[in-house]
Amino acid sequence: MLFDSIIYGPIHSRRLGVSLGINLMPVDHKLCTFDCVYCECGFNAPCAHPHLPTVAEYTQALEDSLQQLTTTPDVLTFSGNGEPTLHPDFLPIMQQTCRLRDRWCPQAKITVLSNSTQLDRPDVWEALTLVDHRILKLDSAIDATMRLIDQPVNASLTVAQVEEYLSRWQGDFILQTCFLRGEYKGQIIDNTTAEELGAWYEMVRRLKPKQVMIYVIDRATPVTTLTKLSREEMQRIAAPLIAEGISVQISA
Repeated sequence: MLFDSIIYGPIHSRRLGVSLGINLMPVDHKLCTFDCVYCECGFNAPCAHPHLPTVAEYTQALEDSLQQLTTTPDVLTFSGNGEPTLHPDFLPIMQQTCRLRDRWCPQAKITVLSNSTQLDRPDVWEALTLVDHRILKLDSAIDATMRLIDQPVNASLTVAQVEEYLSRWQGDFILQTCFLRGEYKGQIIDNTTAEELGAWYEMVRRLKPKQVMIYVIDRATPVTTLTKLSREEMQRIAAPLIAEGISVQISA
């Protein structure tokens, strides 16, 4: 499932409400620093010179869409065909987004869904200070499982590195985790074991995000041997954090 334009929707999001989607990546293939086994966009496609929209192209596309809207969106959501913060002009794009949002739909929140791998870039950090909702992903607190599920392009990436990036926000972000089970290339995938959950709970307690979003696979995935967890299982996962007063949103 690829988005064939810069702006798409509005669509109804399980987690965010009425969302006008923003895709800063190519329209014909996925471009991401992760290659998650559950990604609805499929796997990364090799491309020597991927086409990314210019700031001018993006600005025109967003303004045209906002002018034509008949439904007021709850959020303007950066997601699309890969990792939005990979765009080299992410900061000026965010500045233009704020300007157009304030003009055409000032009540809408700007949201970025990110896999957290570009948080060490100063321009990305500055851009994310401008948004209302920073939804930052970490699918496991154990390196081997993170690498199996998310397949980072940088094979040396560690959970500790990502956690350090996240800790700089001092809790002013939303942590997002996908829970799943299955098998891939002869290896068992399961980030719901007692060991996995114990490490994940401790990570959440250290990071103290303002909210935790946990969700299950919802659309077709490139790996067909994955299993969708039930709502009851997700509620059991959330229960210890909720008991501690941590805000948890479950999408299942």
